[in-house]
Amino acid sequence: MSSSSSSLGVPHENPIRHRSSSVGRIDVGDTSASLSTMPTTRSLRRRSIARLKELQDNSTTDSAIVHKLYVGFRELTYRHTWIIPLIVLLMAFGTYYLSSPSGKVHQVLEDMIIPSYHIPGTDQYGKGGNDFKFVGFYAIFFTFLREFMMCCVLRPISVWFGIKKEAKQKRFLEQTYAMFYYGITGPFGLWIMRRLPLWYFNTTQFYINYPHKTHDIYFKIYYLGQAAFWVQQSVVLILQLEKPRKDFKELVLHHIITIALIWCSYRFHFTWMGLAVYITMDISDFFLALSKTLNYLESPITGPFFVIFIGVWIYLRHYINLQILWSVLTEFRTVGDFELNWITQQYKCWISQPITFFLIFALQLVNFYWLVLIFRILYRYVFTGVSKDERSDDEDEDEDSEDSADEKKKEQ
Repeated sequence: MSSSSSSLGVPHENPIRHRSSSVGRIDVGDTSASLSTMPTTRSLRRRSIARLKELQDNSTTDSAIVHKLYVGFRELTYRHTWIIPLIVLLMAFGTYYLSSPSGKVHQVLEDMIIPSYHIPGTDQYGKGGNDFKFVGFYAIFFTFLREFMMCCVLRPISVWFGIKKEAKQKRFLEQTYAMFYYGITGPFGLWIMRRLPLWYFNTTQFYINYPHKTHDIYFKIYYLGQAAFWVQQSVVLILQLEKPRKDFKELVLHHIITIALIWCSYRFHFTWMGLAVYITMDISDFFLALSKTLNYLESPITGPFFVIFIGVWIYLRHYINLQILWSVLTEFRTVGDFELNWITQQYKCWISQPITFFLIFALQLVNFYWLVLIFRILYRYVFTGVSKDERSDDEDEDEDSEDSADEKKKEQ
């Protein structure tokens, strides 16, 4: 444990001194500025310092040791935010594999861990209430994955690239994690589409043989996995676990629309249309994250790649999505049955058409708003050489304003 108070992000006037003896002390490992990817304020850092001081106590009584174990665990989970979701996952997996297959606990955990409603004698899976359990469980998994990747994999990479400012480093972590995720889901979605008559964004296939009530294991895992990811991302956004951007309200609206589209498309069997929308979002988001990462690294290819990103964004988020919107206005009614039948689960009818159009159109409006910001960045880059993200506040200003807000609260 370092004795330097500066490594803890604390003022030099209150250094933490080491005692000559380590008896009764608990060391939580790396005590550099919090390894958490969550926003850190001066108040949180003061609490961390207080916990570290408690751990320096050499008392060896049973109650003192128990207390220090508790304090040490709190400090450890503050610095390594992936630990608690990992514990939850390990407990769930461990209980599942050790419990009796006929027991109720085992069956509940099986519904959470493994896709439900397999149709015997086929490779197809149906839908039902257990899918909510699956989504909830893997939202916890994505919480662990995000925090572990950022803390243990991506942060060392950012340090290697020489990114030292905490706020800029967190932005870098967010974008490289997005690259990691979308770099997997984008190609995976295309692979699933390639195996279907839907290839390549054949909008007519949305409605032929509708309703699509069953899917193979790959499609179901992909679709529900995406749902889990967006649920987790929505929690991160709403609880402001990432530093809010200038377009915070637009992001909230985007996530609400996305969650609504996911649920409606899955519940009412428009999953082939949902797959197409997923792909357009994931691939364009990968290019967005890579473009921003290159900008953080001050790469010489930032400008040329940004132009490529704009082309990909316009093609996928606007051209393809407008084709999907047009199909909702036309083919939705003319291809296949157009009636409401609760018994056969035929929901392609007069009421679902405007709802589907409204949700995708609302998503298109948000995308168009971001396209305007993208062109503003392009304009400034071409004519002034500035490539700052319109959606992000200045990193230094973020940290200063956050700390000053804490100080004002303390004075009051």
